[in-house]
Amino acid sequence: MHIKTLRTSKRLAASLLSLLLLAGSPAPVALAQGGNQATTGYQRPPEAIASIIDAPSTPGVSINSKGDWMLLLERAGYPSIEELAQPESRLAGLRINPATNGQSRASFINNIKLKQVNGGQEFEVSGIPQNAQISYVTWSPDEKQIAFTFTKANGIELWVASIADRQARKLTEASLNDAYSGRPFSWMPDSKSLLVKFVDEKRGEMPKANLVPTGPNIQENIGKANPSRTYQDLLKNKYDEQLFDYYMQTQLKLVSLDGKQQNVGQAGIIKSADVSPDGQYLLVETIQKPYSYLVPHYYFPYNVEVWGRDGKVVKQLAQLPLAEDIPIGFDNVAKGPRSYNWRPDKPATLYWVEAQDGGDASKEVAERDIVFMLDAPFAGKPTKLAGTKYRYRGVQWGNNDLALVNERLWKTRTERVVRVNSAKPVQAGTVLIERSYEDGYSDPGSPVYTKNQYGRSVLLTDKKGDNIYMISEGGSPEGNRPFLSEFNLKSKKAKILFRSEAPYYERPVDIIDLNSKRIITRRESEQEVPNYFVRDLNKKQLTQVTKFPHPYPQLEGVQKELLQYERNDGVKLTAVLYLPKDYKKGSGPLPMLMWAYPREFKNAAAAGQVKSSPYEFTRISSGSPLFWVTQGYAVLDRTDFPIVGEGDAQPNDTYVEQLVASAKAAIDKTVSMGVADPKRIAVGGHSYGAFMTGNLLAHSDLFAAGIARSGAYNRTLTPFGFQQEERTYWQAPEVYNRMSPFSAAHKVKTPILLIHGEADNNSGTFPIQSERFYNALKGHGATTRLVFLPHESHGYAARESILHMLWEMDTWLNTYVKNRQVQ
Repeated sequence: MHIKTLRTSKRLAASLLSLLLLAGSPAPVALAQGGNQATTGYQRPPEAIASIIDAPSTPGVSINSKGDWMLLLERAGYPSIEELAQPESRLAGLRINPATNGQSRASFINNIKLKQVNGGQEFEVSGIPQNAQISYVTWSPDEKQIAFTFTKANGIELWVASIADRQARKLTEASLNDAYSGRPFSWMPDSKSLLVKFVDEKRGEMPKANLVPTGPNIQENIGKANPSRTYQDLLKNKYDEQLFDYYMQTQLKLVSLDGKQQNVGQAGIIKSADVSPDGQYLLVETIQKPYSYLVPHYYFPYNVEVWGRDGKVVKQLAQLPLAEDIPIGFDNVAKGPRSYNWRPDKPATLYWVEAQDGGDASKEVAERDIVFMLDAPFAGKPTKLAGTKYRYRGVQWGNNDLALVNERLWKTRTERVVRVNSAKPVQAGTVLIERSYEDGYSDPGSPVYTKNQYGRSVLLTDKKGDNIYMISEGGSPEGNRPFLSEFNLKSKKAKILFRSEAPYYERPVDIIDLNSKRIITRRESEQEVPNYFVRDLNKKQLTQVTKFPHPYPQLEGVQKELLQYERNDGVKLTAVLYLPKDYKKGSGPLPMLMWAYPREFKNAAAAGQVKSSPYEFTRISSGSPLFWVTQGYAVLDRTDFPIVGEGDAQPNDTYVEQLVASAKAAIDKTVSMGVADPKRIAVGGHSYGAFMTGNLLAHSDLFAAGIARSGAYNRTLTPFGFQQEERTYWQAPEVYNRMSPFSAAHKVKTPILLIHGEADNNSGTFPIQSERFYNALKGHGATTRLVFLPHESHGYAARESILHMLWEMDTWLNTYVKNRQVQ
């Protein structure tokens, strides 16, 4: 079952050439027009764009459950390319920093401040070193402490800080193991100690690669169908397996607040370790062999066990095999039990789910999944909590007898929420909600939680337990209007307690006091930066808590408008139009950049719903198109490109036709308004938006230029499904071929800029996608440019890379759009 991808000598030579070029210079490699390869240093875009990238970021916020303290988590700017270029091991879908034994490419917090919600007084947390690299900031169960990791050059330390004295201190040396996804520590329920993942001290020296092969790497399959989607960073050989073992080898320890450490159990390849609410047991998952060269780490074999606090095995719950044979399809899962967790409302009760259809959602069964429970000391038979009609998606627990079982079925885009009595699970559940999850207007939202006696999050209810509380995005024909509602579990009806009103976009965050109806909201407007407020619903009072400044004053005054229009088949569309602050309507059309990301729907009415708000503050991320509103462009962002397939039809059956129709509708709308010059419109997108861009240029002449970042252009390279397409290439070859811009490269006559991270880790968007598309375009005489960004993944991280990307885009737009010579 081990796989080694065979490479041609030509491909290997090209890779070596690329490495030699990179070794000589940190500059990105760009392939110039005409097929000539050119190396250039990192460039900087116009200052109005660069200054936005260099602007300080708004702090993140973490509020305790009582709503009286707020953490302000300050982030540093973008990392340098030097930081990003540090050594990295790519193993089984993980990317690991060998120097720290932690995840590479992590983003960090560099400072923590405390703020009182009532009164707004702000305090520094002392003891935090300058230029700190902080992650995983976590409140203790009693909320008197916070814990966090501190990454140094040689490893990862565990720190704690007291809320009372606002003093941070180091708890361990730089020896934590953060190679696996998830937080490397968790608080014990008494808030006096933490369960921590450490690098195993006995793991020995790092394995050394044997440069002389001992034989070929072979894969074999004998008559068994094992389809799988395309994945990045898989294990390739025995040496990769040894490295995986080395980095993943973990020793669990209990660490008290005075720094004392106690080993818990034997070291192993520990996938996860969760503490029971009463602190007496651990739920531990350990990865086993054989490993796979076909699938990432989360499909590897693993054991599920209950340990005592002393690390002794109390109960082995499951030995789950390698999951290479999961059927292709979005509702399909592995055979056997899955999703083991502790009930948050009981001292030590486990729950999990088992598929009744063999993991294959195409089978007709009375119950698709069954949820089981098992109480400590885990000696009896499991109790059935509920059976599901659709695929299980989790349980939301309340105190006493309340549990909400969530189910979904991708094929029909249906979801439902079923109330079950966890104290009397033999009773049939009550369906509270059943709806299409594509329908944003009917979305009731997500429940509000509170902390129970174990310090765990459970559903917030009123005293009688008749009502829960929900926060929704509040989709509506006039745009998103977030709301807080009281949902009655008996009548199944919701009463709106608060709803955002124009000209603000105000989203409820949490309920501080249910009796006095005091809530925390995050409020913003078109020109006002998001800030946190306390809203007293009884007294109708609003008190501002934070006063974050405008992060980029360069954009103050930029004009914003939510557009609504129709496609030629009657599907309603929306987009957000941005115009320069000094632009006056009627003064003439502007060059325009249209940015989009297509989405699939099974319902045309849902596809046509308004999906944003005209009152949201204008935010800019590094990948945003909004930079060009500072350069005299109109920018059409969040442009709707719904791909609809109702009934038996699949959305992608008419993907190209719907794509072109949506683009034409957006152009017609902005041209009719007099704001866009039809001869000077560019289209662009990232990932699936890049795929869209390639198709629009291949199948229409609507645009002056295109920009495609980190896309996939040849769907035969993702033959077992992609995006929301679950049919394989062999089931629908005409769909795959028709949707591939690579197949229509000879039709592309519009200039197209391709940008890709050389270390892209996203499934399906291998860098070879851009390389081969560029070669096809070049071979047919297209005007095109390919830019590979060294060390960058699917999303670009280094400051130099981001600035250079913006320079490339700005140069391309100026050359082929703003200053386009129309004959």
